[in-house]
Amino acid sequence: RDGEPAAEIQLLRSQKTKLIEILSADADFVLQHADARRLLSLRGYQQVKSCRVPSEKVTDLLDHIIQRGPEAAQGLLELLKDQALQETFPMLRFINDLQVNSLSSGRTKFFFLVFSATIIKYSKNISSSLVKEKQLMSVARAIGRSWREIGRLALDIPSVKLEQIEEDHQLHVERVFAMLRYWRTRQRDKATAAHLHSLLSQDNWALPPESIDFLLETN
Repeated sequence: RDGEPAAEIQLLRSQKTKLIEILSADADFVLQHADARRLLSLRGYQQVKSCRVPSEKVTDLLDHIIQRGPEAAQGLLELLKDQALQETFPMLRFINDLQVNSLSSGRTKFFFLVFSATIIKYSKNISSSLVKEKQLMSVARAIGRSWREIGRLALDIPSVKLEQIEEDHQLHVERVFAMLRYWRTRQRDKATAAHLHSLLSQDNWALPPESIDFLLETN
């Protein structure tokens, strides 16, 4: 591998955008697991932890681990296969077929190309059915003080997770947005705009139609 980044690092770099999108739903959860496995230096951990924006926190986390070299990169790839991570981020399951260490240099390049092509195809299939971030933010603005009740009863989110979201975010709209993103991550390909509209139109927590009917519009 003279003069070339290790295969583990190449893979992380190639999937960086996708990983940021997936892991930003709960950046602190990933950070704590990475720290538990000693994938960051103490200084790196403190720097990443101080970042307030989830997507930037995940970006910094990936950058720090990549900069630490192949061993840390391999450690992160193993972490992404962990059951706790995959239950929290179901869309990470694509990474289970990754076997960088068992491949020779020539086969690694071939596997790398096939893996990238597969992920691109997989990502397109997933993204076409997911409710968009912009839509989630619009919904977040429409949900008032009953957001915890909606989270527990309509979206089936554990109270412990709602308490964590409340602690992590100061502004109301940011809390609701984080809750909706967490719901989307758990639902995987079921997190369509129409499904979300249906959940928010039922029972005592039903939102006014004019505030969520945009979810039924076709793009």
